[in-house]
Amino acid sequence: MSTAIPTSTSISESAVISAPLAQVWHLIKLQEFDSFWSKLEKSEHVKGASPETDVVKWTFKDGTVLDVKQEEHSTINNYITYSVIASTPALSYTSVLSTIRCYAVTSGPHEGSTFIQWSANFSSDADAGVIEDARFKRTEALSDLASVVAKK
Repeated sequence: MSTAIPTSTSISESAVISAPLAQVWHLIKLQEFDSFWSKLEKSEHVKGASPETDVVKWTFKDGTVLDVKQEEHSTINNYITYSVIASTPALSYTSVLSTIRCYAVTSGPHEGSTFIQWSANFSSDADAGVIEDARFKRTEALSDLASVVAKK
C-alpha cells in the first residue's frame, strides 16, 4: 500500500492587479520575470537553442536554476504557456506545463485593472509538497508583480 497522499496535480492562482492590461502584459515575458519576481536573481535567453525555440534560464536566489521553454504565446489573447525542460537540482517529478493569462477588467469597482491567472499541470508523480510549493511561489510572484506595477 502506498503512503503517498493523493493530490490534484493541477493548480491555479489568480489576482486582480491595479494596473491596465498593457502595463501588466508588458512584463509577462519569460526573460522579464526577474524584473518583478523577487525570488529570481536573473532571467536570460539561452544561447544556442534552435531558432524556433525560445528557452530562458531562470536563476533563483536560492541557487536553483530552471531552463524554461516557451510553448505558446499570444499577444491577441494575452497568454503564455511554458514548460520546464531542465533543472538544477533535478526536479522530483517528470514534467510541468504552466500558463499565465491576463484579462482586462472592463467594468465594476476594479475597472481598468488586470485579472491574471497562473495555472500549472504537473505530471502524476508530483507529490503534495511540490503542488503546495508551486502554489506558494505563484501567489508570491503575483504579489511581487502587483507591487512592481503599483510603483510605475
